[in-house]
Amino acid sequence: MAQIRRFGVGQTAKVVGVLYALTGVVLVPFVLIAAMYSPNKSGLGPGVALLLPIIYGVAGFILTAIGCAIYNFVAGLVGGIEVELDAPR
Repeated sequence: MAQIRRFGVGQTAKVVGVLYALTGVVLVPFVLIAAMYSPNKSGLGPGVALLLPIIYGVAGFILTAIGCAIYNFVAGLVGGIEVELDAPR
């Protein structure tokens, strides 16, 4: 068994932030369609919807950085998550 002892906070947060931003890009069309058919037209507009990928990316970065820092602290106290890895074939 291998053990994850620590995560690189900055690198992990950067990767997850980009993944969240890409997820936001995929979700924008659905948000815009939902906003078009919403009975309350004063809600989310196209401008705000286009900011969603940026908001998702920044939130993903910040929350992942916090989560990694907490994980690193806890792993130092009680040990890291154990994983079993196969050798490449």
